[in-house]
Amino acid sequence: MLHKISKYWVCQIAGWTASLAISAFFYLTLSVRKVDHYLLIITISVLLGVLITHLMRMVIREYKVLEKPILAQIIDFILLTIAFAIVYACTDVAIENIFNLRDTGGPKISLANEIARTAINNLFLLLIWNLIYYTYHYVERLMRQEVNTLKLQSIVKELELKTIKSHINPHFIFNALNSIRALVDENPTRARTAITELSNILRSSMQAEKLETVPLERELNIVKDYLALEKMRFEERLTVEMDIDEDTLGQPVPPMMLQTLVENAIKHGISKRISGGTVKVISDFVNDHHELVVQNSGQLNGYINEDGFGVKSTQYRLNLLYQGKATFEIKNAGADMVESRITMPVTAFVNINQ
Repeated sequence: MLHKISKYWVCQIAGWTASLAISAFFYLTLSVRKVDHYLLIITISVLLGVLITHLMRMVIREYKVLEKPILAQIIDFILLTIAFAIVYACTDVAIENIFNLRDTGGPKISLANEIARTAINNLFLLLIWNLIYYTYHYVERLMRQEVNTLKLQSIVKELELKTIKSHINPHFIFNALNSIRALVDENPTRARTAITELSNILRSSMQAEKLETVPLERELNIVKDYLALEKMRFEERLTVEMDIDEDTLGQPVPPMMLQTLVENAIKHGISKRISGGTVKVISDFVNDHHELVVQNSGQLNGYINEDGFGVKSTQYRLNLLYQGKATFEIKNAGADMVESRITMPVTAFVNINQ
C-alpha cells in the first residue's frame, strides 16, 4: 500500500507530523503557561499547513514556476511565500475565532496584530517548505539532465557506429572508389575532388560522437559531399536541389541527422526508380522554429518503417536534445514526392565545444 503513495505525500505527511510532534513536545516539557486547547490548536494548524502548502504547490505547477529563468523563480518564490503566509494566518486565526480556540490567558491583542504575528511565524515555516521543495526539484532536474546527457552520448556513439555501417559501408565505398577510378584518367581534377569528398564524409562520421550539435552550414557541407559522390553513381538519374535560407546556416543541428535523411531519400527513393528523381533539401525559419525538410521523388505507399535506424534514431535524438519541443514526421507530399520534416526551436542548444 505504501509504495503507491507518491514521494511528495510521504514527505508532506512525515514533515508536518514531525512539526506537530516537536510543537507538542516543547509545549508539554518546557512551557510554563498552559494554553487551553493547545493540542487541538496545533493539530488544526498542521492540517491547515498541509492544505496551504499543497495549494501553493498547485500554483507552482500550474504557472510552471520551476521552468522560468532563475531570477523569475526567486521573485515568484518570495511572493508566493508571503502571499500564502498571509492566507495561512488569516485562515488559522479565523478558525480559532469561530470555534473560540484563541488563548484568553495572555495579553489582549487586536485581530490585526494576531494575524500579523501568525503570518510572520508562518512565513518562516513556509520559507523552509519552499526551500526544501525548490531544492529537491533543482537537484532532480540536474540528475535528469545528467542521465539525458549520458543517454545522448550513448545514442550519438551508436549513431557513429550505425552511420559507418549504413552510410559508409563497404558497398558504398566500393561504388565511390570505382567511380573515382574511372575518373582518374578522364578527369583527374574531379577524381581528386571526389577523394576529398569521401574523406570528409569519413572524418565527419568519426567525429559525430564528440558533439551534440554542429552548425547547419557544417552539416550541409557533408551532405553536399555525399550527394556529389552519389551523383557520380546515378549521373543523370539524380537531380539535387538546395533551398537554404542563409540566416539558418548558423543554427545548431544534431550531427549526421540531415545526412541520415538524405541517405534514406537516396536509398528508399531514388535508387528504386528506373528514371531516378530529385532530392531537395530545404532549411528555413517558420513560426519561430527552424525547419529542415528533405524531399525526394517517390511514394511511401502507406508504409513507414518506424523501427528502421533512420526514423528511430531521428525521433530519439530529437526527444533527448529538445525535451519534446522538436518534431519529426515523414509523409507523402503529393502524387510523387516523399517529405521528411524536422522542426526545432530556434537558437536551442548552442554548442559550446565549437
